[in-house]
Amino acid sequence: MLYVIYAEDNADSLEKRTAVRPAHLARLSLLHDEGRLVVAGPMPAVDSNDPGVAGFTGSTIVAEFSSLEAAQSWANDDPYLAAGVYKHVAVSPFKRVF
Repeated sequence: MLYVIYAEDNADSLEKRTAVRPAHLARLSLLHDEGRLVVAGPMPAVDSNDPGVAGFTGSTIVAEFSSLEAAQSWANDDPYLAAGVYKHVAVSPFKRVF
């Protein structure tokens, strides 16, 4: 089943986000290589693909997991969470219509 992982960033976390990004992307690459990743990306704090120092307000990931518990466990192990980039992470089942 698909699950959406929605994470909100802590204020002023751009430096931490940048430092931990390679580890975060490596985990997403594994999901992609397994054919389980639908979409993933950050949410710019301003109306721009490159927000510069404004940074990001969070991230959204839609991916396939065997259960809600598996999705939550995967989200809990995200390097952004461990580094203090994320202040809140929500995981919910997702039904793709289009």
